[in-house]
Amino acid sequence: MTSISAVQPTTEAQYIEDLIAHGHFIPSGEPGIYGRGVIFEQVFSGFSALVSRVAAPDRAEAPRFPPVIPRRTLEKAGYLGSFPQLCGVVYSFAGKDAAAIDIAERASAGEDWTHHLSPTGVALVPAACYPSYPAIARRGRLPESGVTLDLGDCYVFRNEPSGDPARLQMFHQREMVRIGKPGEVEAWREKWIVRARRIFELCGLDATIAPASDPFFGRKGKLLANNQREQGLKYEAVIPIATPGGTAVSSFNLHHEHFGEAFGIQLHDGSIAHSSCVGFGLERITLALFRAHGLDLRDWPREVRSQICPASSDT
Repeated sequence: MTSISAVQPTTEAQYIEDLIAHGHFIPSGEPGIYGRGVIFEQVFSGFSALVSRVAAPDRAEAPRFPPVIPRRTLEKAGYLGSFPQLCGVVYSFAGKDAAAIDIAERASAGEDWTHHLSPTGVALVPAACYPSYPAIARRGRLPESGVTLDLGDCYVFRNEPSGDPARLQMFHQREMVRIGKPGEVEAWREKWIVRARRIFELCGLDATIAPASDPFFGRKGKLLANNQREQGLKYEAVIPIATPGGTAVSSFNLHHEHFGEAFGIQLHDGSIAHSSCVGFGLERITLALFRAHGLDLRDWPREVRSQICPASSDT
């Protein structure tokens, strides 16, 4: 199946306006924060269901975690050393009556009131796999076969407001995690690269999967990014959405023993476990589907609708 270009190339701003006009995006007034319409949710959920069908042979456990984690988890994972610019810590009010009155007055006058807030012990989840590592570590040594997890559709936050409709501050990752022996973890990652190619083919999306790197912060970050590419630790699937050169919609990551060491995850023999994760950006893929096949489901190829929205495939 070949992809089509039902929506002609346009500016990021125009694509957002088109999404709003069709009811797919509901603006909030803040860049990168949108509500979604019923058709957007239908496509979003349909793609996630397709991933579930492809993932079924893994017989993965399916824990679910909230979109906040202890700040200590971010610290132990090393996130703040790599991506401090993206994190979001939850702040709240713990003051007295006078400060509460001042907050209300400042808010009513449109003035800044945030200096009255202080950080809580939790942060917004920046990557869907993060809550799983301390949870698995608490079990003790892993079974010999390791652990495979399907974390479902997880809300995550990254502080990068943008005019690009595909670069949201709050979005969903459909995340799978494999924790176990090095060779088995790497083989699982390779299997998912093959699976992803098939998923995108079924969706009529022209995806390019190639080595990539994360947006590490600062001068040290350039060295980390180069190392990540050279070792093939990260691959991304890139699909045209709204920016020249395409947008990464899925990633396939090898962590080696990083999270095993950080959280004390041990294999059955007491050695440090390796891990890998695979994530699909559900909003980005939904936008890619609209861009490839049109903003009206009735314009989509029937074979694509049968995969994503079976109930509408005969209309």
